[in-house]
Amino acid sequence: MSKLRIAQYGCGKMSRYSMRYVYEKGAEIVAAFDVNPAVVGQDIGSIMGCENKGVIVQDASQACKVLAELKPDACLVTTMSLLRDLKDPLMACARSGVNAITICEEAIYPINSSPALTREIDELAKKTGCTICGTGYQDVFWGNLITTLAGAMHTIRKIRGRSSYNVEDYGIALAKAHGAGLDLKAFEKDIASADNIPEAERKALIEKGDFLPSYMWNVNGWLAASLGLTVTSQTQKCVPMTHSAELKSDTLGMTIPAGRATGMSAVVTTETQEGITIESECIGKVYAPGEVDRNDWTLMGEPDTQVVITKPSTVELTCATLVNRIPDLINSAPGYVTTDQMPVNSYRVKPLDYYVKK
Repeated sequence: MSKLRIAQYGCGKMSRYSMRYVYEKGAEIVAAFDVNPAVVGQDIGSIMGCENKGVIVQDASQACKVLAELKPDACLVTTMSLLRDLKDPLMACARSGVNAITICEEAIYPINSSPALTREIDELAKKTGCTICGTGYQDVFWGNLITTLAGAMHTIRKIRGRSSYNVEDYGIALAKAHGAGLDLKAFEKDIASADNIPEAERKALIEKGDFLPSYMWNVNGWLAASLGLTVTSQTQKCVPMTHSAELKSDTLGMTIPAGRATGMSAVVTTETQEGITIESECIGKVYAPGEVDRNDWTLMGEPDTQVVITKPSTVELTCATLVNRIPDLINSAPGYVTTDQMPVNSYRVKPLDYYVKK
């Protein structure tokens, strides 16, 4: 068996783990790309904190050309949180016929927030014979974990989830998407106002690709699809999180004054034809001293069922999920394939190539 050959697109905080995990799972990085001039030209070993690997980070503008030449087995995309911001890398992969998997939060189930772009990527990937998908922390902890618990219940009336994470751990794109550092007036204008619109206007924005989904918007869509539910309505509400004292943010490069937004809480409520309500909340903010990540879910019905996970290592879990998903990506049919259509993510005890269909 030969090692799987992997490309890395985005060489920031998350790639330190994703690239290391690739090597430790018996595969190798053959190309890396970034837009940051401070990173371009570095050996990926310096990013990973190890010896040089002989792979130099190239400017992202070269990705399409390099991917077409090298034809790696998969490309890991660890950059932005919205599908529209990933159009270039995902289309570059699709155009080159290279499988791509991303931790972009919207990508977990983008058909309910960016349907036109999802279809565009899907059509091109089918033509070139590759697969595109989204995964990450939510794949397991907001997705498969919940559907597995649901399989042990007789009836379900409501699914309620609440998850929190420190935006300092993920990079500036995610922090800004959560409104961290904004004064409350700017938060209302730039973040919250997008939700205070009639349903018809929201649908129009979605069709045009101009809707700004919170992370749970796509998770609720994934859960409904995985559970076989028919969505009748879905709404979201984003509110700023604040702290009574100033907080230093290394990611934003600023000290957030007391009373300004340190991040946000987004609550998404989904009603279904089957009478099951999904209400999920994600809280992403710059943590104050003593705050930790949490992941709490309650399934209400017969019987009520709850799972509480305190201090999950969300960064490492996100990147491990990404790397463990690589064989499922390669084994899937061409097109944009969401992970609700794939096997439940599995621990890979053998090298990744072992799990790839020959």
